[in-house]
Amino acid sequence: MTLEIRASSRCFGGEVRYCSHPSTATGTEMRFSAYLPPGEGPFPVLLWLSGLTCTEDNFTSKAGAYRKAAELGLMVVAPDTSPRGKSVANDDSYDLGQGAGFYVDATEAPWAPNFRMDSYVTQDLIAVVQQELPARKGPMAISGHSMGGHGALTLALNNPGLFTSVSAFAPIASPTRCPWGEKALGAYLGPRSEAWKRHDASLLIARDAASGHFDDILVDQGTADGFLEEQLKPELLEESASKAGQKLTLRRQPGYDHSYFFISSFIDDHLSFHAQRLK
Repeated sequence: MTLEIRASSRCFGGEVRYCSHPSTATGTEMRFSAYLPPGEGPFPVLLWLSGLTCTEDNFTSKAGAYRKAAELGLMVVAPDTSPRGKSVANDDSYDLGQGAGFYVDATEAPWAPNFRMDSYVTQDLIAVVQQELPARKGPMAISGHSMGGHGALTLALNNPGLFTSVSAFAPIASPTRCPWGEKALGAYLGPRSEAWKRHDASLLIARDAASGHFDDILVDQGTADGFLEEQLKPELLEESASKAGQKLTLRRQPGYDHSYFFISSFIDDHLSFHAQRLK
């Protein structure tokens, strides 16, 4: 793979890089940011998956994660949320198309040729990071926010052994049972079917008794989140984890909303959670 470093900046003794590379999965150029902590590496890696409308820059510039990442010696990689380009299918709404890849491999027109974010993250992104950056080989950690929280949970549960640990901020806990998920899964995967269930963390935990996959799953949810009741539904994740015997630490944070102010308030806890397990 050919990796282009488009920009770089020093940060807490390390370096933030904005990178691009061709992706076999999406058939497009894909972008990601990477924070390299001080030192020569190889470094353990946390993948961060962002939410609707985001790019590789939202977490990088807003989360305030890199002071702690430098302290922990942790590389943090944040990819874009979808393929992009003039020839890539799109939609006028914010919750479908470019910026809204939903971390699935689309099977329906016009999305199927490029919208393969499941394969992109689990194959192309991991490969290029491990080949072209001072990343430690072997399992990584994964986390994300909202749509990206859904992606982190489902990719981790569907790929045992690929990730050491998983956490999420305000994840879409059950996409088969909320408007965002029903819209995206219907467009990308076709009418409701068994294929949808593979991308629903609550159903995956209940169906597969995923308790053997992770010693704990950390989730933070703000109680003042405007999407809480209609879209996010963390109680469904909680119910499934309880029934399946999967330990879940679900922290309801009083007064916090859905924004990066919420993420920046608790990101250090998540970085420490993953760093401990990456050891």
